[in-house]
Amino acid sequence: MRKIFKTSMAVALSVCMAAALTACGGSGSSASSEPAAEATEAADAAEETADTGAKIKIGGSGPLTGPAAVYGQAVKNAAEIAVEEVNAKGGLQFELDMEDDAHDPEKAVTAYGVLKDWGMQVSLATVTSAPGAAVSPSYAEDQIFAITPSGSSPAVVFADPDNLSGAYGNVFQMCFTDPNQGSASADYIAAHTDLGSKVAIIYKNDDNYSKGIHDTFVAEAAVKNVEVVYEGTFDDSNAQDFSVQLGQAQDAGADIVFLPIYYDPASLILTQANQMGYKPTFFGVDGMDGILTLEGFDTSLAEGVYLLTPFSADAEDELTVNFVNAYKEKCGGEIPNQFAADAYDCVYAIAQACEAAGVTADMSSDEICAKLVEQFTSMTFSGLTGEGMTWNENGEVTKSPKAVVIQNGVYVGVED
Repeated sequence: MRKIFKTSMAVALSVCMAAALTACGGSGSSASSEPAAEATEAADAAEETADTGAKIKIGGSGPLTGPAAVYGQAVKNAAEIAVEEVNAKGGLQFELDMEDDAHDPEKAVTAYGVLKDWGMQVSLATVTSAPGAAVSPSYAEDQIFAITPSGSSPAVVFADPDNLSGAYGNVFQMCFTDPNQGSASADYIAAHTDLGSKVAIIYKNDDNYSKGIHDTFVAEAAVKNVEVVYEGTFDDSNAQDFSVQLGQAQDAGADIVFLPIYYDPASLILTQANQMGYKPTFFGVDGMDGILTLEGFDTSLAEGVYLLTPFSADAEDELTVNFVNAYKEKCGGEIPNQFAADAYDCVYAIAQACEAAGVTADMSSDEICAKLVEQFTSMTFSGLTGEGMTWNENGEVTKSPKAVVIQNGVYVGVED
């Protein structure tokens, strides 16, 4: 099934690339088994949707401007590619609207209102976690199915994230969760002693994403006998000067610095560590993906940085190669990051679920929501960021992260 899926995706990509793609601005196998009559009915419904020209409206918001715009633009670009491909195949048709929330919870709430007024029927939710936590209650209240490409905090899917309870039930994640990243990072460091033996952690203590990864990393490090010799924090008021944290990490003898943070402060940490002559192994998570395209940053300072990600653009499988080529064609040679890959997978997972459930554009958002929740909690999906992905009733995805290292200015998959 994987080979067939990749081949069909490749055909769709070739159709897309043959069209005039604009420059960058601003299906797998299902575990659910339908009777033949229902499958035929679903196909007929999809064909009818295509015949009428009606499109299912997919909305979402992300930082298309501001310091986190690398994430939002990547999601928007990749989602557009996927929508173009799905529409080019005929049958199911999508219409996409990505609003700018500038990584701000209040603006995300405003964007949600705009999308709802537009008639959004399905959503890519938000790109980042804090805005996601702000709007998830609205998705639950209005019963609009949402799957975020990259909002990895438990607060995106749980009303009570501290106790991992009160799942909204209709808000799903394509990215692996913060707890998953924290424990997986500790496991990787424990298994690769050549990276170092003493770990310092620098994290943002007023950010759910950063603190969530930190907490699970520390807990798993204790289990795996990974020695944490220093923990330093920062917040929005002191996110420019990291000399104190780096100096204390160096004094503690840390030869690994774990950075569960976004790429903007990480770039300052790498720059300031270089100025100090401090050269530990830096180990990050998916929030650091994008550092190589940060304007004004000397990318040579990121050489040797490790991070966990579900996607490596240098992979040689047909699906990845064709996606990377399509993205580069659309975006002037830019290489897609894992946020782009997750967004691409989101659109195709929605398409798979819609086709299996016989979703049509004339259905209400709450009717579509019920059908997609049923599909996502019973199907498997294979895409760019994993094979055989599944979701539980809380909306959390099961898939494994991969380690990459930055070499010669590009991400390179680490072979174990």
